[in-house]
Amino acid sequence: MTVTSSADGQLARWERPTTPGAFPEQSDELTHFMMVYKFGLAEIETKIKILAEELAHKGRGNPIEHVSPRLKTPASIATKARRMGCPLTYDDLRARIRDIAGIRIVCSFVSDVYTVADMLTKQPDVNLVVTKDYIDKPKTNGYRSLHLIVEIPVFLSDRVVAVPVEVQLRTVAMDFWASLEHKIYYKYDPDIPAALRDELAAAAEDAARLDKRMERLHHEIHGPRP
Repeated sequence: MTVTSSADGQLARWERPTTPGAFPEQSDELTHFMMVYKFGLAEIETKIKILAEELAHKGRGNPIEHVSPRLKTPASIATKARRMGCPLTYDDLRARIRDIAGIRIVCSFVSDVYTVADMLTKQPDVNLVVTKDYIDKPKTNGYRSLHLIVEIPVFLSDRVVAVPVEVQLRTVAMDFWASLEHKIYYKYDPDIPAALRDELAAAAEDAARLDKRMERLHHEIHGPRP
């Protein structure tokens, strides 16, 4: 498993808002607001590393290919808040934007996605808040992934804070498709040519078929994971 961390450098790169009043004034309060999410992300990342190492030690094979944590910048939070019509107060941001901290877990097979999700959410200090299963019910553009919003306790010096973290779990094939779709969307937004949309949807179906075939081959060779 390889882990690429982007969280540590985020707090040093505050982005000045381009529009007056676009985000609460940069201050110690903003720094503390962001740090709490950084700590929550670190807690989840540690849990995932422990699961991966334990499974590998038990000889069950590591179902996790790689993990990518992500912390939104203040500018990105402000952009999403404006899009949602969310007031730019810290209380409203905490209550309504649940993906300020996020982590992506890429697994070998579809069954591994659900296994890792189950192991993570069964831990007594992980509170599952929302599940969105875009593997069982893909988005109209073909996107597939399992999205969870979980709350993890962060123990500060003066209190305990339940920090929401978005956990995205997907296979290698799903991750490859999502990466390509993101690049195409970024280039053409908002006017992606219809033919290209159709090709992307067809590619998503191809990726889903590949996932099924590879899992079937894995079972034939090794049997299902114990």
